[in-house]
Amino acid sequence: FQMPASAVYVEVSFKQFSQWVNPFVDVPVDAWYLDAVRYVNEHGLMAGTSASTFSPDMTTTRGMIVTILYQLEGAPNLENEILGYPFKDVDADAYYAAAVYWARMNGIVAGYSDELFGPNDTITREQLAAILYRYAQAKGYDTTQGGMTVREFSDSASISDWAQEAMAWAVNAQVLSGKGNGVLDPQGTATRAEVAQMLMNFGEHVG
Repeated sequence: FQMPASAVYVEVSFKQFSQWVNPFVDVPVDAWYLDAVRYVNEHGLMAGTSASTFSPDMTTTRGMIVTILYQLEGAPNLENEILGYPFKDVDADAYYAAAVYWARMNGIVAGYSDELFGPNDTITREQLAAILYRYAQAKGYDTTQGGMTVREFSDSASISDWAQEAMAWAVNAQVLSGKGNGVLDPQGTATRAEVAQMLMNFGEHVG
């Protein structure tokens, strides 16, 4: 670089980056789920249960989970879609109705049967793993991660037959981890904190 004989002017511009400020009084700074709550809140995946609470220990429902994924997809317009036979327990006016139909059309949820989805049922960890597994497949993500890692958990035998493949994928893809002491708790309910953690893991390791 050769310094010119004339005066040199350097223009500097600054861009301000906003830093997430934890608005939730029930999410302490040393909580294991703090980063996950920040992730889902910043990405618009999960809001608080109020302006100042996240309710990390509250359970989540099947309808809530499907709605989160539907919003993640930008809430596709279904007006011109053939929705097929509706679940009898999904009210067309419910907040989760469009999300459930979207998920069904894309093979992300199948319901308990052709007629029942159980939108208000508390979701289990293995159900959440299965929904994320099918969502990953629908998106064309790599879901070939497998192996014996899931068998290392002392309660792996309690995984439902229909969830075996999804749980093996979730563990090996680092979407789902144990709850300590070698316990996976596949049929335990998924709290909001656990859902936030799995969504963050999915975003960082799969999507």
